[in-house]
Amino acid sequence: MAKYDSLFMASGGLDSTVMAYWLKQQGKRVLPLFIDYGQHFKQEEYKTLLKVIPQDYKDSIRVIRIGDVYQSSNSRMIKEPNLWEDDFTADDLYLPYRNLLFLSVAASVAQSENISDVYSAFINSNHAKEIDCSKDFFDRLGTMLKDYGTIKINMPFRDYSKTEVAELGIKLGVPIATTFSCQANSKVHCGVCPNCVDRLAVLNSL
Repeated sequence: MAKYDSLFMASGGLDSTVMAYWLKQQGKRVLPLFIDYGQHFKQEEYKTLLKVIPQDYKDSIRVIRIGDVYQSSNSRMIKEPNLWEDDFTADDLYLPYRNLLFLSVAASVAQSENISDVYSAFINSNHAKEIDCSKDFFDRLGTMLKDYGTIKINMPFRDYSKTEVAELGIKLGVPIATTFSCQANSKVHCGVCPNCVDRLAVLNSL
């Protein structure tokens, strides 16, 4: 029997942490994949991942480093803003083809490990600015990867709201308050980036 039957794109954020517990409930043998793409908050993100991921999965985390792709980017995901002095908007967090790159990397690792299922915790309700984050894009990419490489992209939460994901997390015993989702500050939640706004709204509603 193969060591893993699924690859999971892990980040330590609320959605992905809930998915990790959901996969555990399904009895999946998971290879968690953490992608270091040069994000300035990667240390806090990874430290949080180690805290919140189910214990059964912790020793299997695989880190893939692709930071050279965005080394010249001015995205505020790569170059951390000074929140006291810099003016920036959600558009300043844009990274070109980020989701396409991540899913391609995940699919490549999965096929190399003889894993056929890749899981992503993408949901429609986030404020992603990338052109490769629409339902149509994911449907087309998923079809291509399956037809030409045997990899199936699974996004079970795609039609969920963040509140619905959080409510599922509570039922599964997920430490959702410990998760880290900020894209503008490398140490603590800034409270103003799109991820923080969504996360705070959900936590305040529970």
